[in-house]
Amino acid sequence: MVNEKKIRNRIALGTVQFGLNYGISNYSGKVLHSDVCEILIEAKNQGINTIDTAIIYGESETVLGKSEVSNFKIVTKLPPIPLNVKDINAWATKNVYSSISKLRVSNLYGLLLHNSSDLIGDNGKKLYDILSNLKSEGLVEKIGISIYSPEELDDIEKKNFKLDIIQAPFNIFDRRIKTSGWLKKLKESGVEIHTRSVFLQGLLLLKSKDRNLYFEKWKDHFDKFEFWHKSNNQSALEACLNFVFSFNEIDKIVIGIESKKQLEEIILSVSNKSKYPISDHLDIDDIMLINPSKWRLSK
Repeated sequence: MVNEKKIRNRIALGTVQFGLNYGISNYSGKVLHSDVCEILIEAKNQGINTIDTAIIYGESETVLGKSEVSNFKIVTKLPPIPLNVKDINAWATKNVYSSISKLRVSNLYGLLLHNSSDLIGDNGKKLYDILSNLKSEGLVEKIGISIYSPEELDDIEKKNFKLDIIQAPFNIFDRRIKTSGWLKKLKESGVEIHTRSVFLQGLLLLKSKDRNLYFEKWKDHFDKFEFWHKSNNQSALEACLNFVFSFNEIDKIVIGIESKKQLEEIILSVSNKSKYPISDHLDIDDIMLINPSKWRLSK
């Protein structure tokens, strides 16, 4: 039972669906406030203590604040710096205070940059100092970035910035954070590692008939995934979860939740994970598939 609690504690609630219509497999739209409250109660009962959100997630922060999240660790993200901003310090500070107010908490567990290039660019040092000051003032416990590819970490490393949290995509198809060597390197450096996109925005859970025609190019790879998980007596959900939870380097696994029932299914699958084998042949590095921002979906 102790191990199960540790496993559940690694789940972080992804909340983009609380504020936006999001996800290729999300047919029900934004999550109702009553459902958000149910999800949060169930999460707390199951030992889940971390929530991942962002300023650009529509009404997500406001919805969370109305749902009582003061007992959770909240990680939010600053949006990309607008081009017309003259005072970055004022912009960042205003956003942080706004998030704290909307969330109705006294401080943030984590503050990430949604766009790592802001830290790499001309204003990078200034922005890093601002984040560090927010941390020293107690408004934020940990600072970091959300990345889309490991190459971003190569650039950040040259800047010698000390970051506490790195959030990166990682799933049974997209293993770049591991194959690049950065998963091991971050862990050895004491960085807290959060991963997201466990189901590749829900794509990995869709039946072939429900996938957009855009993905027909990779039909053989999807067929290989389906054959493998069925041959090993796993559902697609169990295969995806079992894969990411098998990497002990990962501290938090961000999973978008749309209902209490869905959360219960995920917790059950995670609790049963030890009986399943791990795939070692399903990774693919085609950016046009594994990076949702590159998708060109047909209507």
